[in-house]
Amino acid sequence: MNKKVMIACDSTCDLSPELIERYGIKTIPLSVMLGEKEYRDGVDIDPEKIYEHYQKTGTLPKTAAVNIAAFTEFFEELTVDDRAVVYFSISAEMSASYNNARLAAEDFEDVFVVNTKNLSTGGGLLVVSAAEMAAEGMAADEIAEACEELAERVDASFIVDDLEFLHKGGRCSAVAALGANLLQLKPCIVVKNGKMGVEKKYRGRFSAVLQKYIAERIGDASDVDLTRVFVTHAGCDEEIYGACVEQVKAIAPFGEVLLTRAGCTISSHCGRNTLGVLFLRKTKKQ
Repeated sequence: MNKKVMIACDSTCDLSPELIERYGIKTIPLSVMLGEKEYRDGVDIDPEKIYEHYQKTGTLPKTAAVNIAAFTEFFEELTVDDRAVVYFSISAEMSASYNNARLAAEDFEDVFVVNTKNLSTGGGLLVVSAAEMAAEGMAADEIAEACEELAERVDASFIVDDLEFLHKGGRCSAVAALGANLLQLKPCIVVKNGKMGVEKKYRGRFSAVLQKYIAERIGDASDVDLTRVFVTHAGCDEEIYGACVEQVKAIAPFGEVLLTRAGCTISSHCGRNTLGVLFLRKTKKQ
């Protein structure tokens, strides 16, 4: 008989409290530094506090990986009563958290660490899928293997309205940021091979760009897994994200259209008014 399987992830998966409760997911927060003070992502800091800090100081927060000792303690708590654990980490290309989790897991017989090769609800898609597999009775090692393959099918992207945070974070030059803002260019940030990069630049008002982006991203939906889709935003107005949710529903018959607010990681990198649609494809991404 298979052991009971616990599904766990870090705070960068950006799952809502309702989803975490629904699936019984356990989370561990990354650290966020505002000046000299350290906070726990999603526990004692949220994106609004980051925006307020930036407005007052002009400096962005720094995020820090979960260390090996914290992971060891976390896994010890989850494996009581002889339970197995499948843990999902932010992309190994973006943080040392994955490697730290992997090293901590070596001291446990039934803790499996999955590199989501993603962030935000790109990883959240895998976490929810794993929770459903666990509910169906799959063993932990089988879930981990299935989700490693599933990670190759995640389609994760975001539209960024303003390049200020990307510029301040050293991800684009001042000249590029100024030119983009003057021309109303909105970059589409795509996660590929575990890294973030600009795939395309749209031009125009944020709301109009989002409509075009969503239509192009989902396309005719012939290669889209229609089980669920996330609409994830970083502080957009309700009118903006509400229209995006309705557009997604109108394009394809998704089983679930889940609206989530991006946490401190996306908010620190991209700033307010960032929005993405994230889903699984039927085939591996090219």
